[in-house]
Amino acid sequence: MRPIPSALQSKLDSGVTTLAQCWIVRRRDGGVLGFTDHDRDLTIEGVCCRAGTGFAASEAAQRFDLSVDGAEISGALSDDLLSEADLAAGRYDAAAVESWLVDWSEPSLRLLTARGRLGEVRREGRAFTAELRGLADLLSQDSGRLYTAGCGADLGDGRCRVDLGGPAWRGSGSVAATFGVSTFAVAGLDGFAPGLFGGGRLSWSSGANAGTAIEIKQHRAVGGQIRLSLWQAMAEPVAPGDGFVITAGCDKRFATCRDRFGNAGNFRGFPQIPGNDFVVSYPVPGTPGNGGGSLTGPLKV
Repeated sequence: MRPIPSALQSKLDSGVTTLAQCWIVRRRDGGVLGFTDHDRDLTIEGVCCRAGTGFAASEAAQRFDLSVDGAEISGALSDDLLSEADLAAGRYDAAAVESWLVDWSEPSLRLLTARGRLGEVRREGRAFTAELRGLADLLSQDSGRLYTAGCGADLGDGRCRVDLGGPAWRGSGSVAATFGVSTFAVAGLDGFAPGLFGGGRLSWSSGANAGTAIEIKQHRAVGGQIRLSLWQAMAEPVAPGDGFVITAGCDKRFATCRDRFGNAGNFRGFPQIPGNDFVVSYPVPGTPGNGGGSLTGPLKV
C-alpha cells in the first residue's frame, strides 16, 4: 500500500481536486526531460515539467504477473524538446520514466505513482505513443548463461578480451557514394578483408548523424568498391563525405573466434553441443556405428 501524504489526502477527500500528471524521463546518456498535462510548467524534484507538449496518459492496468503493464503515454514531437531524430536514433530506448500525481496549486504535494521504462515507441507524423513497462518486466527477460553452440560474449567485452582498439580491428573512413537509405560505398577501408566489419559497430564522427552509432549488417567488395550495409536506416540521411569510425564484428562461431581473432581460449560457447539432427536420430541395424548401428533418421516413438 503506497502511503499518501496527509495534506494531499485531505485535498483528495475534499471532493474538489487540482491534480495534474507529470512525467520525468531520464535517458541513458544522462539527459533528463519533464512533461506535464497541466496548462503551465511545474517543477518536480528539481526538473521543470513542460506544459504545451500534448502529453497525455492512457488508463493504467497493472497485473500481478510479469506481463507488460497496460499503460501508454502520448504526445507531440517538437524540435526543441522531443525531436523525431532523437527517437529514431534510439536516445530514448529503455529510458527510465517516473510518473507523478501532483497538486498543481501546491506542487510540493505530490505522489510518485509508478516507475518504469519506455518500451515500444510508435510514431505517426508529428505525434508519438510510447509504451510504459513496469520494473517487473525486467524479471521476465532471459538472464544468465545459456548452453549454445555460439559464443555468449560480445566481441571486445570482459569475457571475450579481444582488444578492439588495435589497428587490426578498427578503422576510419568516409562515405563515397550512397545506394538507397542503408547501403553506401566507403573510402578508407581498402586495407581490411571484406566481411571483417559485418556485425560490427559504426560510429558517425561527422555529418548529420554525428554522435550516433549503429550495427553493420554487411561488409563486402562490389565492383572494386567497398560497401557497407546497415540493419536499418539512420535517423538522418547519409551523405557523401560523412566520416565514421568502425570496429570489427563477429558471427560468434568457434571457427571465426579461432581463425580470425586467435581467441579460442576465451570462446564462451559450446561448439561440441549436439544439434537437433543428433537429438532426433536413432540407430539403424546393420550400419557401422556405435554398437553396430548408426544414428540416422527421425526418432520413432
